[in-house]
Amino acid sequence: QVQLVESGGGLVQPGGSLRLSCAASGSGFNINAMGWYRQAPGAQRELVASITRDGRRNYADSVKGRLTISRDNAENTVYLQIDSLKPEDTAVYYCYANSLYNGLLGWGKGTLVTVSS
Repeated sequence: QVQLVESGGGLVQPGGSLRLSCAASGSGFNINAMGWYRQAPGAQRELVASITRDGRRNYADSVKGRLTISRDNAENTVYLQIDSLKPEDTAVYYCYANSLYNGLLGWGKGTLVTVSS
């Protein structure tokens, strides 16, 4: 089993930046892709960014140019840098991890990002 723990959320003013982290732990897994979804109040969960083990990145069109995803394979950690934050970025951000052969390995419990003045 994989445990995923997010950190780095909080209250930020519009225009500010935030860096989220998600660390995977456990045993018996081989992570390929890691990424981030977010769920705003009253909305469906949406994929915002993902990155494969070999560094291929994918971003939602709505966030391109403002988000940067990166990872440390040795530490099984994925990061999400969010710049030029907008109130509409307010959401719970969830980390996930996939395996090539076993599909979805797990979700984190989420970290809340609130963008407000």
